[in-house]
Amino acid sequence: MNELIVILDFGSQYTQLIARRLRELNVYCEIYPFNKFPQRDDTKAVILSGSPFSVLDENALDFDLDKIVGVYPVLGVCYGAQLIAHKLGGKVLKSDKREYGKAIMTVTEPDRIFEEVEPATQVWMSHGDSITKVPEGFEIIARTSDIVAAYRSSDNMYTYPVYCFQFHPEVTHSLQGKEILYNFIHEIAGCKCEWTPASMIHETVERLKNELGNEHVLMGLSGGVDSTVAACLIHRAIGDRLHCVFIDNGLLRKNEFEDVLSSYKGMGLNIKGVNAADLFLDGLSGVNDPEEKRKVIGRLFIEVFEEESHHLPEVKWLGQGTIYPDVIESVSVHGPSVTIKSHHNVGGLPDKLKLKLVEPLRMLFKDEVRKVGKELGVPPHLLNRHPFPGPGLGIRVLGEVTREKVRLCQEADKIYTDNLSKSGWYEKVWQAGTILLPVQSVGVMGDERTYEYAVALRCVNSLDGMTAEWSHLPYELLATISSEIINQVKGINRVVYDISTKPPATIEWE
Repeated sequence: MNELIVILDFGSQYTQLIARRLRELNVYCEIYPFNKFPQRDDTKAVILSGSPFSVLDENALDFDLDKIVGVYPVLGVCYGAQLIAHKLGGKVLKSDKREYGKAIMTVTEPDRIFEEVEPATQVWMSHGDSITKVPEGFEIIARTSDIVAAYRSSDNMYTYPVYCFQFHPEVTHSLQGKEILYNFIHEIAGCKCEWTPASMIHETVERLKNELGNEHVLMGLSGGVDSTVAACLIHRAIGDRLHCVFIDNGLLRKNEFEDVLSSYKGMGLNIKGVNAADLFLDGLSGVNDPEEKRKVIGRLFIEVFEEESHHLPEVKWLGQGTIYPDVIESVSVHGPSVTIKSHHNVGGLPDKLKLKLVEPLRMLFKDEVRKVGKELGVPPHLLNRHPFPGPGLGIRVLGEVTREKVRLCQEADKIYTDNLSKSGWYEKVWQAGTILLPVQSVGVMGDERTYEYAVALRCVNSLDGMTAEWSHLPYELLATISSEIINQVKGINRVVYDISTKPPATIEWE
């Protein structure tokens, strides 16, 4: 990477949105904890995120501004703007009420940061403190009716300018926020904005060649877009020194093991199918906690890979299709944000892992992975498959996983996805899945009482998996799916539809 924007995370719910917007503008960025600033030669600018905390708190999240002010172009957003004001001699006071929602910002001083931006434009506010005085040598460049909305360092005060926004340009409710961010990265930071799928591929392949040298890689494939694109990148870098394995963990969709192996034919990938269903299902016996299930599945995946590696003594690396949302949600490496859930391929890997990890997609969002896959020529039937969790039905069968529960979930899920495909809705939504609930309810079929399981149907629209809206499937389609599941899958007598958004709910239930 020759152009990097560093985003320092102070725990804001919007931090990932900053990264999303910058990448949409074709500039590469990475999120780092506020207390782990990276010393990198390719850094072009630094952005300080918002935070749920106050700079006035006794234990406020602090940062040594001398590391960045005057060294790089700097943008402080919300908490970042308040921190800069507070530490450089300005004044920040607690507001009588929290300012949250839409506001009209008026540009009071012309500036490059507002090029092509309307003199009065809607912005999004979310803060409990207000900047009442900017530091000496700084000037206010925009206001709302009530507060300082934007200020900056005066010309020639520092080698590189400092900009501060009380509003959130990364949120879509800031109608011209994307233009403002573009002005910062292009006009202020001097980024060329040339980070494209083609450039991603070139940079990644060159990095993999250097990282892997002449060594061999064992790669786990799932049939999903992440592992497929990761394998194609590694294959482009090292050719036939890539050895692919597709494991049947007993938690796949109905007929998926055979279908996936067939779908990879003609792609040049050296792939072997391994049936380990009994190993996984036995290992999950008696396990109810979702985090523990993920760790069991992660451990067993690695054990199978290690066993396969014994037949390939030349293998030194384990390839994985880990993507950025997996990392963000699994491990609190991005500042004070909390761990949401462990992913089987992140954070749950045992210390005894004997193979080194290679993860070519680790810093990409899902939509970026698809763009890279399209550029690589990955077949559409693989590229456009809905995301499927690594732990598979192990986290869609809530509570203890048994062979019978997996069968029920598989049968219901097959009916669900088949109907989505037939109706044309499969291509219109981002992800769909069936969840077997750990409850039974009373029903009646043919004048007989039933006491059987309920399933929940989940269907969402999303770009990157970080946020998601529930899909508004037609009632008639839902009615057809419900009727077929109840009539054809003995053991299920109730179907419900999940209308939760992410956040606060995750896409998967466990």
